[in-house]
Amino acid sequence: MSVKNISSFTIIYFFLVTVANAQPLVPALLIFGDSVVDVGNNNNLETIVKANFPPYGRDFIKHKPTGRFCNGKLASDYTAENLGFTSYPMAYLSKQANGKHLLIGANFASGSSGYYDTTAKIYETIPLSKQVELYKEYQNKLATLVGQSNATSIINGSIHFLSSGSSDFVQNYYINPLLYEKYTPLQFIDILLQSYTKFVQELYDLGARKIGVTTLPPLGCVPAVITIFGEDSNECVEKFNKVAVSFNKKLNSTSQKLQTKLSGLNLVVLDIYQPLHDLVTRPTDYGFFEARKACCGTGLVETSILCNAESVGTCRNASEYVFWDGFHPTDAANKILSDDLLTAGLSLIS
Repeated sequence: MSVKNISSFTIIYFFLVTVANAQPLVPALLIFGDSVVDVGNNNNLETIVKANFPPYGRDFIKHKPTGRFCNGKLASDYTAENLGFTSYPMAYLSKQANGKHLLIGANFASGSSGYYDTTAKIYETIPLSKQVELYKEYQNKLATLVGQSNATSIINGSIHFLSSGSSDFVQNYYINPLLYEKYTPLQFIDILLQSYTKFVQELYDLGARKIGVTTLPPLGCVPAVITIFGEDSNECVEKFNKVAVSFNKKLNSTSQKLQTKLSGLNLVVLDIYQPLHDLVTRPTDYGFFEARKACCGTGLVETSILCNAESVGTCRNASEYVFWDGFHPTDAANKILSDDLLTAGLSLIS
């Protein structure tokens, strides 16, 4: 029976049974990108873009905030579990990210960063170019731990996961006249993809052979975007979604060219646009009752420091909501998204 004829649920079941009593399916997991996958690097920066305070983390392990922009686990956390890891790659800037903890990988992501370096500079976070430099430092530490030959083997066999681009549009381009008056959305997309191409080339040169990159989500369906740009329509903002679709198409074609150019590279584009769009437009089909408003505060705009312990109106049961704050999905939504990523990313395991 071909994989195409097997349901996603069957694949996931087989996958989980396979890893249940075994070693992880890959040596390590290296994570790059923005707040969707940041597990606490921003805690160690002089930035207002943080999530290391309640109510963030209230449904996470020990019910404590870690710097994750969520009430619980990120999709990348669930991905790590699906791969057979019993703990998560740590934020590279954390004090705990040393010694044996580095053997399962590391997380270099930083909230409010993007493909466009200036996006991160505006918010004093870690641009993608700097994340690559930290990755080089990580590789040196890994070689010290296990020897150069073993370190190279680990890097070659590990999954490198990238989630980026949303902040470039929502937190920079569409609010920055220096950008939107100079570049059309399509021109800006080309600039971002030049950065993406450079990033993939750099990872490849450093030994990465398995890279998964997520598409942009439906940016126009994010609660804060609807509130700020929706002109009281209370519906997804189509111009944002159209830009996301255009970016995703070019991301796919760019990735195909890179795969052809770079020998031995397994580069997989992981679609999160459609799964999240489905959750937003048909929430009850997936067990949610609220997709327009987020759980934290009013659910209209709050994120980071605006989503705090004093935020009035924060919901009691986040599992009924698609979004935790104005920009980020809940733990429950992340679980569904991660299962979708699992079926799409099977080829990264081989």
